[in-house]
Amino acid sequence: MARILRDYPGISLKAEDLDGKIDFVRIFGRPGPVHIEIGSGKGTFLLGQAAARPDDNFFGIEWASKYYRYAVDRIGRWGLTNVRIMRTDAAEFLADSVPDGSVDCFHIYFPDPWPKKRHHKRRLICPANTEHLIRCLKSGGQLRIATDHADYFEQIKTVLVARSDALDEIDFAKPAGAESGEWVGTNFERKYIKDQRPIYTIAARKI
Repeated sequence: MARILRDYPGISLKAEDLDGKIDFVRIFGRPGPVHIEIGSGKGTFLLGQAAARPDDNFFGIEWASKYYRYAVDRIGRWGLTNVRIMRTDAAEFLADSVPDGSVDCFHIYFPDPWPKKRHHKRRLICPANTEHLIRCLKSGGQLRIATDHADYFEQIKTVLVARSDALDEIDFAKPAGAESGEWVGTNFERKYIKDQRPIYTIAARKI
């Protein structure tokens, strides 16, 4: 019998909860480092990292309704108070709702590679969206990315290198939920490792 997925209003945010640019202190009810995960899936990263770093605030973005609802239910059942999640388009959210210099770290793990050439324009990591990622990061803030798609990884590297005036490449720091042999420990990564796909990672710090 399928589990009934509950909504937790203190965790799930709706568009009407925002008034212009998001105020993270108001949303979380406290100050603290802000991490944004784009493409939260079933919430595996958010659960592990938020539990390991209770003084940090974690904001998840997920577009797929079934994954979003599952993540909200999991986070709510765990009783984590330092996580919020929203179902929204990530590129639009970055452009319209995230203030300048407000984010300590962006986590982008296994974004949709849109493998067909005619769909490459839909890829999240592109010059226009990278400008918003840089704008939203605090000085010294980090960008961490993982993918299983070699072609997309080459594009990601090219886009980030083009902004070497604003970003320094750094070592990729594994999150708390990553087990031996894993980079990030998400459901997608575990599936890809089982399929013996290579995993590519990159990280950068805002200068």
